[in-house]
Parts: sequence; C-alpha cells; structure tokens
Amino acid sequence: MSVAPHVYNNDRRYAVLVVDMLYDFVYGKIKTDRALPIIPKSGELADAARSADIPVFYPNDSHMRRDFEIQRWGEHAMRGTKGAKVISALRPRKKDVDIPKTTYSSFHDTRLEKELKKAYSGKGANTLILAGLHADCCVRHTCADAFFKSYETIVAEDAVNSFTELQYRTGLQYVKFWYLTDVFPTKKIVKLF
Repeated sequence: MSVAPHVYNNDRRYAVLVVDMLYDFVYGKIKTDRALPIIPKSGELADAARSADIPVFYPNDSHMRRDFEIQRWGEHAMRGTKGAKVISALRPRKKDVDIPKTTYSSFHDTRLEKELKKAYSGKGANTLILAGLHADCCVRHTCADAFFKSYETIVAEDAVNSFTELQYRTGLQYVKFWYLTDVFPTKKIVKLF
C-alpha cells in the first residue's frame, strides 16, 4: 500500500498541467469519445488555478515526421496543423505556458522543468496537478518523470481519461501506487487553492 508523501505541506506551490487536449486527440486522427466528458472539468481546474494565481501549463504533442512516436501512432498532432492545437474550449490564456513535446512525458526533451522552476518568483512549483489525455500514457509518464525529479503529483480523476475504462483505471492505479500520486476529483482539488 502506498501513501502520498506530502513532503511540501508547509510550502505547497502548485502548477496545473493540461496534457494533450488537442484537436487530434479529442476530435481527430486518434480521437476518443471518452475525452469529451473531461473537457468541462479540465476547464474548471484551469480556471480555478488562474483565479488563484497558480500557473497553468499546456504540455502538448507537437510532432514532426521524424519523431519516433509516429511509428507507433501514425501522424497526429503534427507541428503547425490544426490537429496540434488545443481545443477551443480549453484554449490557453495569455499567461499560460505552452510546452511542445514529442513523446509521452511532458518533461522529456522539453522546457517544462525550466518553466516550473521560474514559477513563484523563482522558488518554483513543487506540486503538479494533471488533467488531460491519456491516464495510462502521457499523464502516467509525466507523473513518473515528476516523481524522479522530486515533484509531488495530483491527478484530477474526472479531468483525465483513456481509450478504455480498463486503461483509465489501470493508469490511475499505477501512478497512485508507484509515484505516490494523489487521485482526487476536481471539486476537491480546487478547494486546495
């Protein structure tokens, strides 16, 4: 049985990550209808964060043909196309930070960590709250790298999803056990702000 560490309880500094809520993931080439119900909760989470001066980041696939991941999924979220844009219902606001990525983790070969360290006047965020797609892939791999880099993580269980219910449940169970991620509904998360 795992228990979240809550290392940062006395100095909690949140950041929200809205992962891969892109046209190709929601409506396009690798869409899942299971993305539709999480749109309102993802928006609620991002809006609550902005209202509390919590930084919001958008780590999103932004592929080129040479990216290895294209071998697995085919062309999707190709840099510069509509498919690589955040859906209009969740469009980033002026202060939000776009983080292009070329594989599952939001940290791998991106500037996410550098941007997180700039938050809070250079003190840096220490607790990441994740929404988006997919619980068993990009959310999971982002939680892994966050754990390896000493960030605590929270996943909004009603603001993430996967292609199937089994993948969704497995993804949440995995991050909860291995990376000590708290898994809460959005309603509970926004009360933390």
